[in-house]
Amino acid sequence: MAKVTDLVKRVLVGRALRSGQLHEQLLPKRIALPVFASDALSSVAYAPQEILVILSLAGVSFYAYSPWVAMAVVVVMLTVVASYRQNVHAYPSGGGDYEVATTNLGKNAGLTVASALMVDYVLTVAVSVANGVDYVGATLPFVGQHKPAVAIAIVILLTVVNLRGIRESGAAFAVPTYAFMIAVLALILWGGFRLLVLGEQIHAPSAHFTVKPEQTNLATFAAAFLILRAFSSGCAALTGVEAISNGVPAFRKPKSKNAATTLLMMGLVAITMFGGIIALGLAAGVKVAEPSVVPEDLLRPDGTPVGPGYYQQPIISQVADAVFGGGSLPFVVISAVTALILFLAANTAFNGFPVLGSILAQDRYLPRQLHTRGDRLAFSNGIIILALGACLLLWGFQADVSRLLNLYIVGVFVSFTLSQTGMVIHWTRHLKTETDAKVRHQMHRSRVINFFGGIMTGLVLVVVLLTKFLVGAWIVCIAMPILFLMMKAIRRHYDNVAAELELSEDYEPAMLPARNHSIVLVSKLHKPTMRALAYARATRPSSLEAVTVGVEGEEARKLQEEWERRGIQVPLKMLDSPYREITQPILDYVKTLRRRSPRDVVTVFIPEYVVGHWWEHLLHNQSALRLKARLLFKPGVMVTSVPWQLHSSDRLKGRPEPFAPGSVRRPWYESVQENGEQIRSR
Repeated sequence: MAKVTDLVKRVLVGRALRSGQLHEQLLPKRIALPVFASDALSSVAYAPQEILVILSLAGVSFYAYSPWVAMAVVVVMLTVVASYRQNVHAYPSGGGDYEVATTNLGKNAGLTVASALMVDYVLTVAVSVANGVDYVGATLPFVGQHKPAVAIAIVILLTVVNLRGIRESGAAFAVPTYAFMIAVLALILWGGFRLLVLGEQIHAPSAHFTVKPEQTNLATFAAAFLILRAFSSGCAALTGVEAISNGVPAFRKPKSKNAATTLLMMGLVAITMFGGIIALGLAAGVKVAEPSVVPEDLLRPDGTPVGPGYYQQPIISQVADAVFGGGSLPFVVISAVTALILFLAANTAFNGFPVLGSILAQDRYLPRQLHTRGDRLAFSNGIIILALGACLLLWGFQADVSRLLNLYIVGVFVSFTLSQTGMVIHWTRHLKTETDAKVRHQMHRSRVINFFGGIMTGLVLVVVLLTKFLVGAWIVCIAMPILFLMMKAIRRHYDNVAAELELSEDYEPAMLPARNHSIVLVSKLHKPTMRALAYARATRPSSLEAVTVGVEGEEARKLQEEWERRGIQVPLKMLDSPYREITQPILDYVKTLRRRSPRDVVTVFIPEYVVGHWWEHLLHNQSALRLKARLLFKPGVMVTSVPWQLHSSDRLKGRPEPFAPGSVRRPWYESVQENGEQIRSR
């Protein structure tokens, strides 16, 4: 069975890569652009339309405000791009907004940013895939009738591609992303040429329609609120900008410079496409209404509704129809690559979420498994968790883009605002110690940019909360604190465990001499390890050695040095693991011992934690459980678990701890040592 599952894994994911091959997975700018910018670029497919949809609530006359709304969105996008170029130079480690906020505003601010980004990454996958399904469903009725199932299947496909590694996924997504960029830019250039040079008129399929206003004679405050709501919807074009600052480690050297250049390229292309599409849409007379009420709100020239059989084409399709003609080859190509880029936009989240999860796991705010790279040197566990979250949203909201968009962009603007505020503090702190005039000038300029960015994104966040809270944003406002509290609880648990297991300098329990053969598995030097060594010696094996797997070279070296410094008499054997696998090197070593002495019994001692809560089982003993499951099937191999009871497992609160200083009972392994010496002396 293991061989079958491994074969399936290799077919889907590919062959395992050595840790030393990580540099081969780094991205040049030409691949990094589609990998990290597909989300921001794909927003051109729906952000301009969302502006017109909201304004249509007050009738076609309010379309006159759309250029000003679009200009405001462009100003915010330019500001955010300029601000994040400062971020990638100042914090190139890949922590992005989380690292900036944590360093300059404190741990709570960092966790707030982390929770906001995690929610937004999951929503990015759900919104992008659902929107892509809408495009495909317009031509394939089966897809439209089974939207949730098709959307979930696409998420699974994207998950498999990303599990194959960042470089392979980037190469797979580069061609469609560049095809979309070229197609949309060609559409804008040809449409602009027809309008400005040839003086021709272009007409969208909905140009002769009018929009039935749901609200008329709006008061000044209500009109301003509607315009602000359109602005907040248009700001969906900014999602994905932060992904590059989180993905700096994936770039080739010089990492910061390449990331900043890619960010600038992405910003310029996205702004050009966003502005061009909305300008051509207005010139072509595009009319759009909220999808749920299209038949009633769109009226024919005679004043009658278009009827339930009418399908409202997305704005890009309508502009392509106006510029190239419906049914033409360019029209079909643009529709196809737009649907494809919406699916691939989720790839930005698939590259941002796992890296953020790895950093949080390294800081002990998420389970440690998220920090581990998989066979293809991608953070596989983070990729799978992101996919599960997106699938749950698609199933729960039935892949309805309108409902999902109401939850969107709240999290990303929380992270924008806190990040830019943190950068202002960063530059202010460094200006106090910097003496070089040229460097100080650059810092002053960067601080001004980040200050303006913080003000702009803060205002947008207020607008988004005011205009979207009652229509769905409240769900995000609940989910973020829940994630925040969960991460705090995980960190508190790990801190408590570390304090409980810490090996003090005066902790030197005596160990029995060996008579029997044993292997003690060692992950690090702490109290459970010492207990396992003492118990193994108490069994008087004929030979005894400690075995550890050297996954990380630096950690293995430190363990060896600490082992020698403490003068532990049991020899420590280091097993090499170029593929970061823990179980297989131990199994291979046990097989070698069995072949060497087939009549001997090999006893493997495994230190384990005993916990008191069900959720703690998810945080501990995962490697031990996998190893035991494999060793139990090996003939001639005995597996012994040496438990270490954490405080949470103590059901009788208030009783004296048997191993506490001053306790009447002494540790059992000291008693075993004494008894063993007495028996030996006889």
